[in-house]
Amino acid sequence: MKIKLNYRRTFFAGMAFFLICMFWQAYDTIIPLVLTYKFHMTQTLSGGIMAIDNILALFMLPLFGKLSDKCNTRLGRRTPFILVGTIIAVALFALLPFLDSLMYFVITLVTMLIAMAVFRSPAVALMPDITVKPLRSKANAVINLMGTIGGIIALLFGIVFATKEIEHMDEAYMHSNFYYYFISVASAMLISLVIYMLFVRENRFARDMQEQSRALGLDEELTTYESGDEEAESAARAAGDRKLTKGELCSLIFLLASIFMWYMGYNAVTSKYSVYATHILHKDYAFTLMIANAAGLVSFLPVGIIASKRGRKKTILAGVIMMVVAFGCMSFVTADTPIAAMYALFAIAGIGWASINVNSFPMVVELCTGSNTGLYTGYYYTASMAAQIVTPIFSGWLMDLLGLKVLCPYAALFSAIAFFTMLPVRHGDVLESRLEQSPENTAVVGTVNQPEAIEAVGTAEAPENPGISEIPKAAEIASEIAEISQASQE
Repeated sequence: MKIKLNYRRTFFAGMAFFLICMFWQAYDTIIPLVLTYKFHMTQTLSGGIMAIDNILALFMLPLFGKLSDKCNTRLGRRTPFILVGTIIAVALFALLPFLDSLMYFVITLVTMLIAMAVFRSPAVALMPDITVKPLRSKANAVINLMGTIGGIIALLFGIVFATKEIEHMDEAYMHSNFYYYFISVASAMLISLVIYMLFVRENRFARDMQEQSRALGLDEELTTYESGDEEAESAARAAGDRKLTKGELCSLIFLLASIFMWYMGYNAVTSKYSVYATHILHKDYAFTLMIANAAGLVSFLPVGIIASKRGRKKTILAGVIMMVVAFGCMSFVTADTPIAAMYALFAIAGIGWASINVNSFPMVVELCTGSNTGLYTGYYYTASMAAQIVTPIFSGWLMDLLGLKVLCPYAALFSAIAFFTMLPVRHGDVLESRLEQSPENTAVVGTVNQPEAIEAVGTAEAPENPGISEIPKAAEIASEIAEISQASQE
């Protein structure tokens, strides 16, 4: 049975992630500059402030993910959290440039971060709620594509309002520029929310996905969305209590460890790069980050397609290789390095991160049922946020101790560790071709409770002897991703 992704629905559902990424790009680039130049903090202390959101998220994201699993309203399970959290966060974000007291600034900042944590897991869990498992890499590619566009828009606002020139601004000019920057980002977030509310009908989208899952024999997809079928809802709740097998649990642990490691490397760069670019490269941080984001932008859809045919794990390993190469080479980049070489490295890093980001979240939620997607989304974010708690402080401390140039070797090292922790993962892959070609599935389309069909298209395992043998395949896929991305750019 041929299945196709509903790109229109995925696009509108992705508006929530679009506004989230716009916020975090603005937060990661402007807040370190404000803390360093306006409030005169050291890199270590500013890194501690930047880690507050991750500390909050460590326990709040799983909490609100689980709460949204149990929520059942006219608007859906996730939408109420998205609506309330966005409105509060936008209002507080617009207030930040007016605060000259460090105490009031930090209090407002923390309250705003709590509001963001309220809806981050529900917003991300929405995609698997409305998408059958074999199509989730493609859907996540669309979602990440929109998130990247949101980040690029935030960077464009930074260029327009010259936020990188903060150290040369007088107080009045700084105040007015920051005001326009924060208001512009907040306004764009509100517009995104309005579009989401106008076009997303969460309950209907989820019920449509459940009907498609039943037709494919994917009975584990049933959720507790309002359906009027008490027996189905009871079965969904029971499915949500299913325990992982020993192999699945082992794969989940190594997968979460890999997520932790690559975020240790990547987030160190994103949270400190504005300072690094200003002092070491003497370049516009916003434009160089845009190069990486643009490379990721054109890579998301090709990566999703490749992952559906070659496997999520192999695509992730290829992306990690690209990250290690890019960050390793960046360690030798100086202000005198040809600009073309610098941009090429940022492009490689962007493509590598796209390869990882598109596939890692679907691999985690592949192990759950529809009724606990929010909880497993929380697991994913617990791993990533735990890294983002540690890495701004640790990398900031190393930069104070050894100099700013330690940033890129640091990122390359943790990316390399992630490659080896990813090798033992044997669950979480779903190949679209298995769904379309499986004779078992052809025989049971339109029925439920068919373990053969579920086995054919559910949680696929990697080969019996994963490890070093997968490295050449990952390198081959990395080359394939780069070629397709280059063709897309042309």
